Amino acid sequence: MTAPETDTATTGTTGPTQTAVEALRERALASLTTARARTTLLTSCVEDPDLTAQHSPLMSPLVWDLAHIGNQEELWLLRAVGGRDAMRPEIDGLYDAFEHPRAERPSLPLLPPAEARHYAAEVRGRVMDLLAGADFHGTRLTEAGFAFGMIAQHEQQHDETMLITHQLRKGPQALTAPDPEPAPLFTGPAEVLVPGGPFTMGTSAEPWALDNERPAHVREVAPFWIDTTPVTNAAYQAFIEDGGYDTERWWTPEGWTHIKRHSITAPQFWRRDGDRWLRRRFGVTEAVPPDEPVLHVCWYEADAYARWAGRRLPTETEWEKAARHDPATGRSMRYPWGDADPAPEHANLGQRHLRPAPAGSYPAGESPLGVRQLIGDVWEWTASDFLPYPGFRAFPYKEYSEVFFGSGHKVLRGGSFAVDAVACRGTFRNWDYPIRRQIFSGFRTARSEAV
Repeated sequence: MTAPETDTATTGTTGPTQTAVEALRERALASLTTARARTTLLTSCVEDPDLTAQHSPLMSPLVWDLAHIGNQEELWLLRAVGGRDAMRPEIDGLYDAFEHPRAERPSLPLLPPAEARHYAAEVRGRVMDLLAGADFHGTRLTEAGFAFGMIAQHEQQHDETMLITHQLRKGPQALTAPDPEPAPLFTGPAEVLVPGGPFTMGTSAEPWALDNERPAHVREVAPFWIDTTPVTNAAYQAFIEDGGYDTERWWTPEGWTHIKRHSITAPQFWRRDGDRWLRRRFGVTEAVPPDEPVLHVCWYEADAYARWAGRRLPTETEWEKAARHDPATGRSMRYPWGDADPAPEHANLGQRHLRPAPAGSYPAGESPLGVRQLIGDVWEWTASDFLPYPGFRAFPYKEYSEVFFGSGHKVLRGGSFAVDAVACRGTFRNWDYPIRRQIFSGFRTARSEAV
């Protein structure tokens, strides 16, 4: 996030009822509290040297993320919403994500861990006072508690970023979590048919949806088939064993150049040990589980696998239709299972586990068409570039989405086990460079219906 501009646009509507205000306050409080508990876990499970070290040039030091979270909360909630004076204006530039690339951040005069913790806690204390008196009315930032929801999502997004840093970190295990419940081997159909026809994509109604999810608009979609579950490690190993990384015809020219230049022969964190594959996961080396969705593959790898399998990646529109379309009513739902907020039986979210669940898990979370695990487990690469929807308007600042639009970034959908429910819904859009592999990314494939 970047520094806010003054928000003076009013909503032009009457304020919410007292009951609605209390519900919004409760939701904002729960979302902010959940995010801060996770931030605390991620920054307290290692010693200070690990917080100040840069574990990869692709990532910030953990202590930068911690103070950045506090700084953005101050900028948007205390200053922009609350009209408060700046607490520490001299650090704004240090924690501006667009002013300093990640590789440069260790050389900055960052707040040391104890000071960063104190600053973030002091900001949060003042935000709690602000929240207690908020009426969630008056401007676009305050309506329906949007600014509080935006900040909760921002913190959870940085929590996922910090979890990626923990995965890249060398050394002994620092985080633990129970494994997902064992699931019986999935024996359902390998793919399902998504009917053609109009489909309402995006949202104009979700109060905490971000600008790139808006507005709702109708897309015409041709019928297509899509995998019932994400592609598994076992299926991806078959691609490797068949010479997938050595066969140029499966790769785009850019992808082939990239994997050869960097000697990529398997998903990140995998290594061969005799006749089996091992992986490193949060400081532990273990056998690659065959029935889990494949993880830590870039867009080029996902695209090459799909070509090898005689299929393709779904477009972003196809993915969202598979996740939200209810053929019985023709309407678009908030989630594959309906409009209810995610519960543990629906999806693997919120860092409850530190790995994807086996393919075919969470039957309660499947879509009306029978597609599973569209939310949670792994971010799913799509074939689409990250572009604005018709009628897009940047809000509350261009640097959240607009500066990333174009062919340089590919869209990922669905969220991963590292994503919190507040930052994951059927319309939520993620994006990254097609070379990125440290993220919690997997994919599923699709094919057009035979004519």
